[in-house]
Amino acid sequence: MEVNAKMNTNYQIPSEIKSAIDGKCPRCRTGNMFKGPLLSFKSAKMNVKCPACDLKFEKEPGYFYVAMYISYAMSVAELVASCVATYLITGNMESPWLYVIVALAATLIFAPFNNRYSRIILLYWMTPQFKFNPKIYQEVKDFDQKK
Repeated sequence: MEVNAKMNTNYQIPSEIKSAIDGKCPRCRTGNMFKGPLLSFKSAKMNVKCPACDLKFEKEPGYFYVAMYISYAMSVAELVASCVATYLITGNMESPWLYVIVALAATLIFAPFNNRYSRIILLYWMTPQFKFNPKIYQEVKDFDQKK
């Protein structure tokens, strides 16, 4: 399906990075993927479908199990960074309990972030079927203006 490059729009299409950070739908970049903001009790609840373009986020049962591996990679990077930062700040190589406490704290603090952004990374950059469609973006914006 070919998209006309000279679409007549008055809209500025948001960038892929900004839309991913904001947790917007990868296809229309307007609907929210999650029911609440990052730092809330509803942050882990994901919408079944995009409220704007009706895209079903979980394309098959168990689809988000892949996000566990992404979350694991993010956790490892965060733990290594926090332990290196702890060493640079304290210079302490003697006490393993300091590193255990820092690792546990980092894991608990970054858990909501990892849950949300592992799914966003999966949908935006690892699922070719969920690419941005400018026509759908324009239809959603036109529909919102008519309301």
